[in-house]
Amino acid sequence: MKTQLRLSVLAVSALAMAGFSAGLSAAESVPDKKMSFFVTSVGSGKGGDLGGLAGADKHCQNLATAVGAGKRTWRAYLSTSASVGTREINARYRIGNGPWYNAKGVLIARDGDDLHRDNKINKQTALTEKGEVVNGRGDNPNLHDMLTGSDAHGLAFKGNLDTTCGNWTKSSSDGSAQVGHHDRVGLDERQPAKSWNHSHPSRGCSVEALRSSGGGGLFYCFAAK
Repeated sequence: MKTQLRLSVLAVSALAMAGFSAGLSAAESVPDKKMSFFVTSVGSGKGGDLGGLAGADKHCQNLATAVGAGKRTWRAYLSTSASVGTREINARYRIGNGPWYNAKGVLIARDGDDLHRDNKINKQTALTEKGEVVNGRGDNPNLHDMLTGSDAHGLAFKGNLDTTCGNWTKSSSDGSAQVGHHDRVGLDERQPAKSWNHSHPSRGCSVEALRSSGGGGLFYCFAAK
């Protein structure tokens, strides 16, 4: 009888500890209430085709909602090029005024000028909405290419060169997207290799093309409100 009682107590204790551990895991996945910046944990699955800016914004909103941060208005840090009947859209002017914090509550930038001059984005701080570190150069697979379509100032490129995968609607090997390195690391020590938003053009817009230069179709999301 005593043996059965002891076993029952041990079983209850084990279940309690399992529940406690699960509770800790769930708590650890909840982002800091100040979170207003993250890297998408997954891409669209269609390379550079994000469904346009509207689709990219919705992706940001859905990911934020999944971790309990959906009450804010989330926008993708993406520019688009001018086309017939439309004007260009600049990434820096669609993400609000800041300040922006990551999922751990670490300050990324105070405002738009700070973001494009001396931000705190690097591999340790450019976390996903779940607070996870994103693979960088040297990891397998390397996922440090972040879609931006933007220059160093967060502005769209002029001219007819495709730097936005057809304004984020193209998933073929044609076209290209300007990308930045969230880990601030590249093939050399020149400044573009260290740029978070303006490192180099992709080799195409398909999943395979983006992967070939170190990308997974990921991008930055900011809380605009």
